[in-house]
Amino acid sequence: MAISTSSRSVSVVFLVLFHATTCLVVPSFGKTEAEILAAFKASLKNASALSDWDPSAGAVGPCTGGRPNWRGVMCLRGKVHGLNLNNKGLGGTIDVESLAGLPSFRVLGIMNNNFHGPMPAFKKLGSMKFLYLSRNHFSGEIPDDAFAGMQSLKKVHLANNKFSGVIPSSLAKAKRLIELMVENNKFDGEIPNFNQERLNMANFSNNNLQGEIPARFSSLKASSFSGNVGLCGKPLEPCKVDDPADSNNSRFKTIIIVGMVVLVIVAVAIAIILAMQRRKPENDEDSGGSTRAQVGTQTTADLERMERGSAGGPGKKSSPSDPQAKTGVKVSFLRDEDTGKFDLADLLKASAEVLGNGSFGSTYKAGLSSGPVVVVKRFRQMNDVVREDFVEHMRRLGKLKHKNLLPVVAFYYRKEEKLMVFDYVENGSLASHLHGKKNKSREGGLDWPTRLKIIKGVARGMLYLYNELPTMVVPNGHLKSSNVLLDAAYDPLIADYGLLPILNHDHAEEHMIAFRSPDFRQDARRLSRKTDVWALGTLILETLTGKFSTDADVVDWVKSTVPSSLDALDGDMMRGAAAKGCEGEIVKLLRIGLECCEANAEERWDMREAVERIEEVKERDNGGGGEDDFYSSYTSGGGDDIRSSRGLSDDFNHVPLNL
Repeated sequence: MAISTSSRSVSVVFLVLFHATTCLVVPSFGKTEAEILAAFKASLKNASALSDWDPSAGAVGPCTGGRPNWRGVMCLRGKVHGLNLNNKGLGGTIDVESLAGLPSFRVLGIMNNNFHGPMPAFKKLGSMKFLYLSRNHFSGEIPDDAFAGMQSLKKVHLANNKFSGVIPSSLAKAKRLIELMVENNKFDGEIPNFNQERLNMANFSNNNLQGEIPARFSSLKASSFSGNVGLCGKPLEPCKVDDPADSNNSRFKTIIIVGMVVLVIVAVAIAIILAMQRRKPENDEDSGGSTRAQVGTQTTADLERMERGSAGGPGKKSSPSDPQAKTGVKVSFLRDEDTGKFDLADLLKASAEVLGNGSFGSTYKAGLSSGPVVVVKRFRQMNDVVREDFVEHMRRLGKLKHKNLLPVVAFYYRKEEKLMVFDYVENGSLASHLHGKKNKSREGGLDWPTRLKIIKGVARGMLYLYNELPTMVVPNGHLKSSNVLLDAAYDPLIADYGLLPILNHDHAEEHMIAFRSPDFRQDARRLSRKTDVWALGTLILETLTGKFSTDADVVDWVKSTVPSSLDALDGDMMRGAAAKGCEGEIVKLLRIGLECCEANAEERWDMREAVERIEEVKERDNGGGGEDDFYSSYTSGGGDDIRSSRGLSDDFNHVPLNL
């Protein structure tokens, strides 16, 4: 009897302890992620953009595997990983307490909304990695410990708000920080000492900061600190040390000296002007314009002759009367190894071959007397961009280094002229191999392994762009077969990427590939971070079918041939591939292309998932996966096996954020 009583006591204690322990591990007091997000939404104003956030029983939850079902939700392995709520017109309160109940929450993007007041207590989200608050109306001082304990923070964007006070020192203690944007606020005081080795992108411009710039940031551009009168030290002017005892006397002496110098200069200038007017013949015409204007006029004329194929030539030399020969107008180089190899005069007198006249301007090949052959692109539709923005964007593109991106070698800026210089790629474009003379010159055309190699290279280059340009809505914007160049080994090089921020908007909207996407045509004329995925899908379909992507909608055409999908594939490719048993893998890639072209951007894969699927495709079949498998999978909607995310990286640099 005693044993029975003891057993019951132990059982009761065990049940109590088990119940208490269970309550501890259930997030947010047992709420589901759908209920947590609904509570977060309730704290917002103007949340109509989140109308599909429905936590009711029987409704679809926020995530299915790696696929988000709710607008703005980011998913990873079936859990809510982040929120991309940029450009949604939201206001109200950021309910941090609710978000803290999401165990896998790492990313918050609320840029370009209408949030006001002090910065919320984000330190309650200790595992946060990416925090994007730019372009709101946050104000006031940020507590010094606002980021205490957030050791996973990698990127923090606070730009274009009304924050004041000192930059919190707790940010300097976030060991994994790699990017910090605090420009266009009202921060004052000194810049804290940041010692993070990987912090290679920061902007402190247009605040009220003072003191010496920490040595850690001496390699940044001066524009990253402009608009702060009190800052000094590299990359700005050196700091001056004043002697307090002599400061008043020195200031008075300086005023006297400056005044005297100004008077002398004015007197001399008046004397010179009067003397010149007396000596100038009445019939002498004004030369008009500065050397810069003369150089600009000559540059324009020479470029126009180049476009007609008449400029330069093996024997042409700059005459002594050419303004550029006198002034040595320089282009700006983006690679250290190229600096000083040539200047504008070298380009203008080089032997030139016109390669094409596209919607953005002209392209020609220039053979320099010093040896290298380069490609010069003259852009006519960039007149709206100011010099500072253009140069900054060129520097940003110049930092990109990937084997599948065509690097920008140098650039030249004038209000009327924008030149970009690239390495010359002799093997031509993918378009020329699929549709033009190059196709005829290579026996049998491009085979299946080569086409797969090209698609995989393009995909890797695109993913790199998305990782390195996270704040650009459309990091490429103009992906098409004529902008994919092939080197001697048929490795692809993506060209004309990242141009959207510096092109005249009206012209870009009329001609860029991104603006032909269903995202822009159907979704209130907006682009998204998945727009380039659609362009990648059309490129895949064009590469496999040999059909121009501009032909009456290649996507609809491929869908219409699904019952006989092998018939839609390029005959030249299939004649070589059929003997190798590759049909199943080819069809798999065709299916991936169609998934990338999903008309609904919310249901379309993001760039990382698309690239992961492409990487899975092999040159040869492992059994199964032929035409019948393609038809059954596609017509059934693909199933979870198509849309589920596979191993998104822990770094999550692909976070889709709209600028």
